[in-house]
Amino acid sequence: MGINLTLTNKPQQEKEALTFDTALAHRYTILAINTGSTSTKAAVYCDDNQVLELSLSHSAEELAQFESIPEQAEWRKGLILEALEKHDIALESLSAVIGRGGLLRPIESGVYIVNDAMVEELRTTKQQHASNLSAPIAAQIAAVCGVKAYIADPVVVDELMELARWSGIEEIRRRSIFHALNQKATARIYADEIGRDYEDLNLIVAHLGGGISVAAHKKGRVVDCNNALDGDGPIAPERAGTIPAGDLVELCFSGKYSQKEIRSMLVGKGGLVSLTGSNSVKDIAARAEEGDAKSKLAIDLMVYTVAKQIGQMAVALQGNIDAILLTGGIAHSKAITSAISEYCRFLAPIEVYPGENELQALAQNALRVLRGEMEAKIY
Repeated sequence: MGINLTLTNKPQQEKEALTFDTALAHRYTILAINTGSTSTKAAVYCDDNQVLELSLSHSAEELAQFESIPEQAEWRKGLILEALEKHDIALESLSAVIGRGGLLRPIESGVYIVNDAMVEELRTTKQQHASNLSAPIAAQIAAVCGVKAYIADPVVVDELMELARWSGIEEIRRRSIFHALNQKATARIYADEIGRDYEDLNLIVAHLGGGISVAAHKKGRVVDCNNALDGDGPIAPERAGTIPAGDLVELCFSGKYSQKEIRSMLVGKGGLVSLTGSNSVKDIAARAEEGDAKSKLAIDLMVYTVAKQIGQMAVALQGNIDAILLTGGIAHSKAITSAISEYCRFLAPIEVYPGENELQALAQNALRVLRGEMEAKIY
């Protein structure tokens, strides 16, 4: 398990000087939680100031000890509480806890109060993803603190145009499941940087992480995107990407695999895990640099399929694109973002925002609610 635990604040050079006890005078203290496919991340904010950041990466072998994703909840919650205790952040000091939204029914964007109905739906839904853990963990910690728990812009935010919903089979509809929180936060950061409103721009945003989602943002709405959960779209560290339909049918009815095993091939054990045995892009890329042919092929395939998905979203925007934004953990790799840019730079200017803005976006959403600038919705 890789661990990164730091006390932080912006600007960068002031990080060492700030501690929780000496943070600028503040009214609200917020704990933000983001459980991803291969990581658990959390941060504590005093108003707009981040004072603690926790990042733990989870290897495929480490996650294999759990038979299901819900079983990971107590383990991941314990890691967060251990970090808070280590840095003398008392739970009673928290004003709110906010988590990344999970695989709920399709809902409009915004901030929602975590209630029993939401927690139960996340626990029992057929489609399980690590993002489902954030709200229950946030609710349990908030209950101890005596404050409210929230989610914001969950992965099921649905703004698709009608044509993007249909498939070539009457019984099947495409679903909006993507990294809504980070994509929208990154898009707004870019808009602020160029002095424009997000709602006035046409953008393609690619979130590059354990799962990869590429979406067309048209005037503030995501009108098309790949289903980043089910493996639709690009090859990712743990996603198989779009598979030849006929071959997949043959595999399903070969008698060799159960439905659960097929599912795991698409999500969890697919993509780079299937091709190389690892979900670590950093390690695979390093092996590729050392001349390992299998690793190089895996990285090249991921890059190529991301670029193809960006091309599809360019069609959704009819070529009217203000910028292409690359974000997520994999965007730290200049080699990978440069390779994607080589394919796509003819479409629009490309900007790179390494890492995820999800914790900051979560905290800012909770802060808006606490300040009365927006009202939390009831699920």
